[in-house]
Amino acid sequence: MGERRCRYCEETFQPSKYQPQQTVCGDSACQKRRRTEYRQQKLKTDEEYRQVCLDSSRKWRSRNPDYWKGYREEHPDAVAQNREKQQGRDSKQRLLDLANNTSALDLKHSAAAVWLVNGEVADLANNNSVSGKVFVIEVLPRRKGPGRASCKQQRAGAFPAFAG
Repeated sequence: MGERRCRYCEETFQPSKYQPQQTVCGDSACQKRRRTEYRQQKLKTDEEYRQVCLDSSRKWRSRNPDYWKGYREEHPDAVAQNREKQQGRDSKQRLLDLANNTSALDLKHSAAAVWLVNGEVADLANNNSVSGKVFVIEVLPRRKGPGRASCKQQRAGAFPAFAG
């Protein structure tokens, strides 16, 4: 058997005589990546495997009901970081849900989704001009679930993260 090039790190390696179809070297980082990709693919394609994983998580949570409470008490920095990230995600989602607002313009010709938002939060719903804050927001997948109203306007004061 000849040498092969690892599909992740592109280093050359000698495949195992027991696994002649081996495409990944023995480096721990490459093996971890291979296992992660396999698991993600298995979760996508195998309903039974996905259900077993969900059930396993539920069983663990029922046996360890106070785990997250203890974790949050022991790791206040992680709690603060998570809270900040969640507030950012919530703000992005509120902007995506804002359908009937002329001060939030989706610029389709841009490669990125760009929204222009007026700094005056109280006047956001009926404002026709944009004064100059630009937020570059990554595209979020639409949430699936119960039907939502097709036209929403943001209530005054509903953007605490943008209050200035």
